[in-house]
Amino acid sequence: MYEALVITPVKDSLNTTIETIRSIRNSTGNFHYCIFNDFSSDETTNELKALSIQYDFELINLSEITDTPSPNYRLVLQMAQQKALELKVPLIIIESDVEIKSNTIEELIRQSRSLPDCGMVASITKDLEGKINFPYLNFRSLNKEIIKTRHSLSFCCTLLATKLLMQYDFKLLSIEKHWYDVSISRKSLQLGLNNYLLMTEGVLHKPHSSRPWKQLKYKNPMKYYYQKLVKRLDRI
Repeated sequence: MYEALVITPVKDSLNTTIETIRSIRNSTGNFHYCIFNDFSSDETTNELKALSIQYDFELINLSEITDTPSPNYRLVLQMAQQKALELKVPLIIIESDVEIKSNTIEELIRQSRSLPDCGMVASITKDLEGKINFPYLNFRSLNKEIIKTRHSLSFCCTLLATKLLMQYDFKLLSIEKHWYDVSISRKSLQLGLNNYLLMTEGVLHKPHSSRPWKQLKYKNPMKYYYQKLVKRLDRI
């Protein structure tokens, strides 16, 4: 019996994706691993097919399921929720710009079982120097091992507990958004569940590797906000 469903949504960024896959497959724990390929290039798709054999994961090519252009995070979450509920296990999302530690998955599962009324539990993200980085910069000054928070948790490396999956149907997620970590974090709290951040269980995060245009936020803010506000990219 599996103890979790682990998923990685992928849109190109092949090098970081391979590093993510390796870190997951080098980790301990009994889980089913699934990659959702969201209209990556032919090169990436062909490489993912080969990697699925080498690293033994389930590959779902969204191009075989929908005609809706990327990003298809809403569909990914809906399919993952259904699969997790069928397996009767929590859902762990590990994005393609993250590398986890060998015990990360087991620790997320363990904490989700022991923390009171757990709806979500996430690992803090760090850079190559071991410093807390985006999206958890506002937690840098806190020295607790585990934080119960009303701030939204990112889906960089996050477990969604079975209680949450059973109480909130992801088919209700807004079609007007691209990303849903804020929406689901808030819904977890509305349902009377608690969200937690593990401060001592850091994972390596290489922000925006799959969406390089978002680096414009730091290099060319005017162009970034043109993309975000006028072209309506990255709706949260």
